[in-house]
Amino acid sequence: MVIAGTTEDTKRGNVSPIPSQEEINAALIERHSEEIHSKLQQASVAVMGLGGLGSSVAVALARIGVGKLVLADYDVVDLSNLNRQYYFFDQVGMLKTEALKQNLVRINPYISIDLVVHRLSEEMIPELFGQVDVLMECFDDPVMKAAGLRAALTALPGVGYVGASGMAGYGDNNTIHTRKMKDHVFLVGDFESAAEDGISLMAPRVGIAAHQQANQAVRILLGVDE
Repeated sequence: MVIAGTTEDTKRGNVSPIPSQEEINAALIERHSEEIHSKLQQASVAVMGLGGLGSSVAVALARIGVGKLVLADYDVVDLSNLNRQYYFFDQVGMLKTEALKQNLVRINPYISIDLVVHRLSEEMIPELFGQVDVLMECFDDPVMKAAGLRAALTALPGVGYVGASGMAGYGDNNTIHTRKMKDHVFLVGDFESAAEDGISLMAPRVGIAAHQQANQAVRILLGVDE
């Protein structure tokens, strides 16, 4: 079933023009309040790893009105990614950084986006992300997950950090939760499940974890959690 007019209007190019930044701001202020919107618009968040977690985190933050995102990944979009990551068939083969930026500016055309196309190391994390307000760890690699957490605990004073551990399979939604490790440092997940034969990373649970991460970032940015 197609809603009357939608398909033909799209074929003719009769789509709504992009709203002005003032119009988008007004809509977000109406939804969130001027105080909350102002804090989010002035905030900067870096996302390390743009797979199922990172791409969903970035989308949520763009929708909520975060003013600046720094997107870090070196990989390209693969067909196998599309079961859980925010990309499309016509983006297969593109750098994830470029593809995700393309998608995010369709959501919020006035967001500021910086791209880091590099395989990260533990030593690079403080150098690249020491100036953001919140750093999101969304790696697939457990070695890099540990590296990100070590950097947060030892080399990123004043930077909020939200990592993730355990969201594979299709287990109980309610086992995914947020833990505060220390001031400004939080981890999200069930802290048990791992991808293995027959228990893969699937969109529903990855999405739950990603949106808990994004919500925790918002809580840090708004000063609710420290």
